[in-house]
Amino acid sequence: MLQRSLRRLAISSAVLAWLGCPSGLPANAQTQPGQSYSAPSASVASEKQITGYQPITNSQRVSWFLTSTVGPQSLTAGLFSAGIGTALNRPKEYGPHWDGFGDRYGIRLTGIATGNAMEAGLGALWGEDPRYVRATGHPFGSRLKNVFRLSVEHYRSDGHLAPAYAFYIATPGNNFLSNTWREKSEATVNDALLRTLWGYLGRVGSNAFQEFWPDVQSHVFHH
Repeated sequence: MLQRSLRRLAISSAVLAWLGCPSGLPANAQTQPGQSYSAPSASVASEKQITGYQPITNSQRVSWFLTSTVGPQSLTAGLFSAGIGTALNRPKEYGPHWDGFGDRYGIRLTGIATGNAMEAGLGALWGEDPRYVRATGHPFGSRLKNVFRLSVEHYRSDGHLAPAYAFYIATPGNNFLSNTWREKSEATVNDALLRTLWGYLGRVGSNAFQEFWPDVQSHVFHH
């Protein structure tokens, strides 16, 4: 089962190229690969457009896909997800053992890869930027607002915010598509809808981590 999950991961990763994004690692990326960056304008948390915005490049888009799929944050989240599923023995077909943990970890990873590939590829068609833009220097309330806003809106190539259509399509699309390779006990419409909801909440959590974790690091772990 784990081997099948890993094969599906490789196949789903190839979806990125199929949807039109180039392969390869980023060159001279302006930010940490696939992650957030601080906006140069003080209006990021209150306006629909920011100045000084640099549109995402093709290599940065691929970098976002790679880091969002197999970066430390995603892989660590998978440990908790698979661990909880194993403890609760859900789905029961995998069993409450290490093999079951591996299967759950693998099946989550294939879903993440497929969804991210769809989001990156579709977003490239109309210039949607999936990267998170930090609201550094703003009051806490404005930064929190930025976390939720960028969970449903993304920047376009001219720096204005618009609905995150690629995310809207990729999240339910991936979760319903994954029903074709999931065990029957979790391959229902309700399960796909629930995973879609978790996908949105996961994006909120990811945004919050990217917004505030650098500050925690600088205040708690600085020397």
